[in-house]
Amino acid sequence: MDSCLEQGMFAEERKSRIVELINENEKATVTELCTLFDVSRATIRNDLNELDEKGLIKRTHGGAISTQSVSFEMNYVEREVRFQSEKESIARQAVKYIREGDCIGLDAGSTTYELAKLLSGFSKLKIVTYDLNIAAYLDTNTEHTVILAGGEIRKHFHYLTGEAALRTLQDLYCDVLFLAGNGVDAQKGLTTPNLDTARIKRCLIANSRHKILLADHSKINNISFTKYADVSEIDVFITDAGADQKSLEAFEKRDVEVIAVETAG
Repeated sequence: MDSCLEQGMFAEERKSRIVELINENEKATVTELCTLFDVSRATIRNDLNELDEKGLIKRTHGGAISTQSVSFEMNYVEREVRFQSEKESIARQAVKYIREGDCIGLDAGSTTYELAKLLSGFSKLKIVTYDLNIAAYLDTNTEHTVILAGGEIRKHFHYLTGEAALRTLQDLYCDVLFLAGNGVDAQKGLTTPNLDTARIKRCLIANSRHKILLADHSKINNISFTKYADVSEIDVFITDAGADQKSLEAFEKRDVEVIAVETAG
């Protein structure tokens, strides 16, 4: 391949990764990015200026910050392709908390979908969810009893929401609930960009005996628009080994059992 073309491809990959890192961590400095990508300060400054012009990040003195607001939320397709190995590893740990005959709740999300794919190892579960993809997978691949909340489909997110969904869920009780997370912060709590989604999550938490949060490291220290639970309401937090140790210790101080799993491969 032509060396100029190779350099161009690497530059685009680098800029894509820079946007991802800034969105994950909310900010980054020129020095940090130079060290990470082993390129000159001039190269990083040019990258940041170009990304700022495109509106993908906001340039600051010495670095850049994320342009994502607290109301930002990736749709189903965007979530599906991020941190896939981490999600699979988290799901393999989560399945250990399920016993034959349990009634379990599965929150809407790509990590809980990975957990649903592991439930064929059981023969008699009752599963409550409002996620269309999870319900469809379980219906096709298992003999479990699946209770799907009614309601309006949230466009591009593949789950049900609204008053009808709440009415379905408010009188159902689960042995164990597996929650997905948009924002996971030890002080600010568990947050999500959508008010209706927050109401459903609160309902599931209130009606579940054991609550387990599944979230990869990119969700930690993120804060979305509305809070649906304090971290002290969660019994177990399963994440991946990419999580910052100090952040995990902050959860443990709130009496949450924290498990950081190694990613397969």
